[in-house]
Amino acid sequence: MLVFSGKEIHIDGQPTTLYHYCFEWSRETVAIALGYGSIYNHSYSPNARYDDIAQRTKIFSAIQDIQPGEEITINYNGDPEDRSPMEFDVL
Repeated sequence: MLVFSGKEIHIDGQPTTLYHYCFEWSRETVAIALGYGSIYNHSYSPNARYDDIAQRTKIFSAIQDIQPGEEITINYNGDPEDRSPMEFDVL
């Protein structure tokens, strides 16, 4: 994880492209997962989940069989069952 100030993902108050790849890490910081973690898309019916380990690591795990070529998705709310609205339109 690369952790930095949440202010660094905005320019003139507007989100940068980097914004779309960050996880909230604390109230003032965001993080980018190294590897594929920051490019998994959101789903309310995910096939994977992530767990925070001591606010230092995210572990991604399959919660159902994922077929070759199938997109890996996670629920950005953290809990695979959480249906809280996102700040963006969910496709």
